Amino acid sequence: MNQSAVRRVNTSVILRALAVSAAPTTLTALAERTTLSRRTIELILDSLVTAGWVAELDRVPARGCAGRPARRYELRAEHALLAAAQITTEDVSAVVADVRGRIVGRAHRPLRSYLDPQASLDDVAALVQEALEDAGGSADRLRAGALASGGAIDDDGVVRRLVHTTRWEGVDLPGELTRRVRVPWFADNDTNLGALAERWRGVARDHDNVVWAMLGNRTGLGILIRGAVHRGLDGAAGEIIEAVSMPTDSVEHRPVAWLTSPEPDRRSVALDRFEAARAGEAAALAEVDEFVANIASILTTLSWTVAPSLIVLGGGLEDAADVLLPRVREALHAARTPAVELRASGLGRDAALVGAVKLALDRMDTELFGPLVPGN
Repeated sequence: MNQSAVRRVNTSVILRALAVSAAPTTLTALAERTTLSRRTIELILDSLVTAGWVAELDRVPARGCAGRPARRYELRAEHALLAAAQITTEDVSAVVADVRGRIVGRAHRPLRSYLDPQASLDDVAALVQEALEDAGGSADRLRAGALASGGAIDDDGVVRRLVHTTRWEGVDLPGELTRRVRVPWFADNDTNLGALAERWRGVARDHDNVVWAMLGNRTGLGILIRGAVHRGLDGAAGEIIEAVSMPTDSVEHRPVAWLTSPEPDRRSVALDRFEAARAGEAAALAEVDEFVANIASILTTLSWTVAPSLIVLGGGLEDAADVLLPRVREALHAARTPAVELRASGLGRDAALVGAVKLALDRMDTELFGPLVPGN
């Protein structure tokens, strides 16, 4: 490689080392991690400090050590921003995060018309700008974005199938959003991104084979195999709402199943029914038992097909975890399923948004930090 290319690779290695460091890093630590010479590191750090990517912190004397304190550096994670948005049949949410995945801005609004894809994507673009303003960021610092949406979405971010409507079929989500917000965009199914988020920042960090399940008024599965999202043919993996042989819609209109509804009024009704069940009301307990039987039936099939080591209940189910988890565990035990662990989402309704941030980071890694270098 020529000297310019070598410098870019070395710069990317240093940026990556700073990005994954949980605390300010010294020259010595960077030299050990990157295997670059101290002089090379010093020259690159000086240029990164000048460019605003890195901050040099005040020197702090180490206890018991004589001599001049070590120089310490920290990545200015806010220098580059990422956008993430989630669209439902009712509303759209957006966040802006720094390159460490820390959310620094938010916005939310109802959709004007979900059945009009172009108007809905206009709403997404406008909301991203609101979230960027909330973060105190400028458009020139936005580097990439990712969208979480329902339906079967292929590897390129194109909607291949969406239950109840054909209006979105064939819509190129990244292409449409890139026209509106001039940065690279990516897209995936919201449950896939929920699973990705739980393994990154939630309750699935200690598992590689994970299913993130949203069951009830809305139904879908996000599947991770060896830590990677499994989309299947045309992104259809996990779209069990389309599987007519599975009882996914048998409880769809029961109030307890409205935990996963995008409509706040319905979710409020569902929470009231679970509160009644906690109080021992017979009718509410009967509804919960029916709902649990439905969930257990689906998870039993998953236990013997995908066979994950962990199933995470999300999409709103976490709001009644104290009622649902012990009952579903008991039902799975009675069905003699494999010993799959069951947990509630640790990220709540942010799961898909956090997963979208992770998707943008994964896809933009070489853009943000340069090419991957073996051993770094």
